[in-house]
Amino acid sequence: MSGQPTEPLKLASISAFERKSDNRLAVEAAVAYLALPAPTLVARPDAVHVTVNDVDDLSAWVYFLGGEVRRGPSSDGAALWTLRTETPARPDGSKVTVYVHAAVVDGDDVLVEVRRAVANV
Repeated sequence: MSGQPTEPLKLASISAFERKSDNRLAVEAAVAYLALPAPTLVARPDAVHVTVNDVDDLSAWVYFLGGEVRRGPSSDGAALWTLRTETPARPDGSKVTVYVHAAVVDGDDVLVEVRRAVANV
Protein backbone atom coordinates (compact mmCIF):
# COMPACT_ATOMS: atom_id res chain seq x y z
CA MET A 1 0.00 0.00 0.00
CA SER A 2 1.38 3.40 -0.88
CA GLY A 3 0.43 6.70 0.68
CA GLN A 4 -0.66 9.43 -1.65
CA PRO A 5 -1.77 12.95 -0.78
CA THR A 6 -5.53 13.16 -0.64
CA GLU A 7 -7.84 15.91 -1.69
CA PRO A 8 -10.10 16.90 1.22
CA LEU A 9 -13.83 17.17 0.77
CA LYS A 10 -15.44 20.60 0.86
CA LEU A 11 -16.09 20.84 4.60
CA ALA A 12 -18.99 23.30 4.48
CA SER A 13 -21.45 20.88 2.94
CA ILE A 14 -20.48 17.44 4.20
CA SER A 15 -21.98 15.23 6.87
CA ALA A 16 -20.27 14.11 10.06
CA PHE A 17 -19.80 10.66 8.50
CA GLU A 18 -18.10 12.15 5.43
CA ARG A 19 -15.88 14.36 7.61
CA LYS A 20 -14.93 11.34 9.72
CA SER A 21 -14.10 9.34 6.59
CA ASP A 22 -12.07 12.22 5.14
CA ASN A 23 -10.11 12.55 8.38
CA ARG A 24 -9.41 8.79 8.46
CA LEU A 25 -8.18 8.83 4.86
CA ALA A 26 -5.87 11.80 5.51
CA VAL A 27 -4.31 10.15 8.57
CA GLU A 28 -4.00 6.77 6.87
CA ALA A 29 -2.17 8.49 3.98
CA ALA A 30 0.23 10.19 6.42
CA VAL A 31 0.79 6.92 8.30
CA ALA A 32 1.60 5.09 5.06
CA TYR A 33 3.81 7.87 3.68
CA LEU A 34 5.82 8.35 6.88
CA ALA A 35 5.75 4.65 7.93
CA LEU A 36 4.31 5.54 11.34
CA PRO A 37 3.03 2.90 13.75
CA ALA A 38 -0.76 3.04 14.08
CA PRO A 39 -2.18 -0.28 15.28
CA THR A 40 -5.44 1.34 16.39
CA LEU A 41 -6.99 4.30 14.58
CA VAL A 42 -10.34 5.84 15.58
CA ALA A 43 -11.64 8.60 13.32
CA ARG A 44 -14.00 11.32 14.54
CA PRO A 45 -15.41 14.33 12.66
CA ASP A 46 -13.08 16.71 14.57
CA ALA A 47 -9.91 14.60 14.95
CA VAL A 48 -8.38 11.14 14.66
CA HIS A 49 -7.20 9.20 17.71
CA VAL A 50 -4.32 6.76 17.28
CA THR A 51 -3.34 4.36 20.04
CA VAL A 52 0.21 3.03 19.79
CA ASN A 53 1.81 0.10 21.60
CA ASP A 54 4.43 1.94 23.64
CA VAL A 55 6.36 5.15 24.19
CA ASP A 56 8.90 4.19 21.49
CA ASP A 57 6.10 4.24 18.92
CA LEU A 58 4.97 7.59 20.32
CA SER A 59 8.49 8.93 19.81
CA ALA A 60 8.28 8.16 16.07
CA TRP A 61 5.19 10.38 15.83
CA VAL A 62 6.95 13.16 17.77
CA TYR A 63 9.98 12.90 15.49
CA PHE A 64 8.05 13.10 12.21
CA LEU A 65 5.16 15.42 13.07
CA GLY A 66 6.14 17.26 16.25
CA GLY A 67 3.47 18.65 18.49
CA GLU A 68 2.77 18.83 22.18
CA VAL A 69 2.77 15.86 24.57
CA ARG A 70 0.62 15.80 27.68
CA ARG A 71 1.06 13.29 30.44
CA GLY A 72 -2.02 12.21 32.33
CA PRO A 73 -2.05 11.30 36.01
CA SER A 74 -0.59 7.97 37.03
CA SER A 75 -3.13 5.34 37.96
CA ASP A 76 -2.33 1.76 38.93
CA GLY A 77 1.31 2.22 37.93
CA ALA A 78 0.84 3.73 34.47
CA ALA A 79 0.00 7.05 32.83
CA LEU A 80 -1.52 7.95 29.48
CA TRP A 81 0.77 10.13 27.37
CA THR A 82 -0.95 11.95 24.48
CA LEU A 83 0.68 13.73 21.56
CA ARG A 84 -1.42 16.50 20.02
CA THR A 85 -0.32 16.99 16.42
CA GLU A 86 -1.60 17.43 12.85
CA THR A 87 -1.19 15.73 9.51
CA PRO A 88 1.04 17.43 6.96
CA ALA A 89 -0.82 20.11 4.99
CA ARG A 90 -2.87 18.92 2.06
CA PRO A 91 -2.83 20.76 -1.29
CA ASP A 92 -5.55 23.14 -0.09
CA GLY A 93 -3.61 23.86 3.13
CA SER A 94 -5.99 21.96 5.43
CA LYS A 95 -4.71 19.64 8.16
CA VAL A 96 -6.34 17.01 10.35
CA THR A 97 -5.87 17.05 14.12
CA VAL A 98 -4.35 13.82 15.44
CA TYR A 99 -4.15 12.62 19.04
CA VAL A 100 -1.62 9.82 19.54
CA HIS A 101 -2.00 7.92 22.82
CA ALA A 102 0.44 5.60 24.59
CA ALA A 103 0.21 4.02 28.04
CA VAL A 104 3.55 4.40 29.82
CA VAL A 105 4.35 2.30 32.87
CA ASP A 106 5.79 4.35 35.74
CA GLY A 107 9.58 4.15 35.69
CA ASP A 108 9.88 3.20 32.00
CA ASP A 109 12.51 5.03 30.00
CA VAL A 110 11.18 7.82 27.78
CA LEU A 111 13.31 9.32 25.02
CA VAL A 112 14.46 12.85 25.69
CA GLU A 113 12.76 14.08 22.48
CA VAL A 114 9.41 12.99 23.90
CA ARG A 115 10.13 14.50 27.31
CA ARG A 116 11.02 17.83 25.62
CA ALA A 117 7.62 17.82 23.89
CA VAL A 118 5.77 17.47 27.21
CA ALA A 119 3.68 20.55 27.93
CA ASN A 120 4.06 22.12 31.35
CA VAL A 121 0.36 22.37 32.06
